[in-house]
Amino acid sequence: MKDIEITRDLSFPAEMVWHALTDPAQLGAWLMPNEFRAEIGHRFTFQTKPAPGFDGIVKCEVLELSPPKRLVICWKGGPLDTRASFDLMQTDTGTRITLRHTGFTGLSNAIPRIALGLGWKDLLGSKLPRHLATRQPS
Repeated sequence: MKDIEITRDLSFPAEMVWHALTDPAQLGAWLMPNEFRAEIGHRFTFQTKPAPGFDGIVKCEVLELSPPKRLVICWKGGPLDTRASFDLMQTDTGTRITLRHTGFTGLSNAIPRIALGLGWKDLLGSKLPRHLATRQPS
């Protein structure tokens, strides 16, 4: 089954985007409530609305951490046992963020993969930039 890969150019510095990915309050503001800590091996959860076959809890663990360039977490919930990676690259106009959500296997992952693909597009294309804009100094 195909992986999700989304790249967006954001008009914010990499350090700012990194903090939005790794500060639990900021991450909760644009993604989901969580108990994230930027420590390899840290286990945490994201919480969202339940759906059929999914209790609304995503169990995660920090697998890779290379500030301010790369974050990889495992992403387990419902039928999913996957990985999400975030790679940041400073550009002339801000930061390029690339999300890769991998490990979708079997028919039970088809609908969650479609839903997550649409969700990630909205999160990286709209919610994250909107959140970052509120963090800009006035």
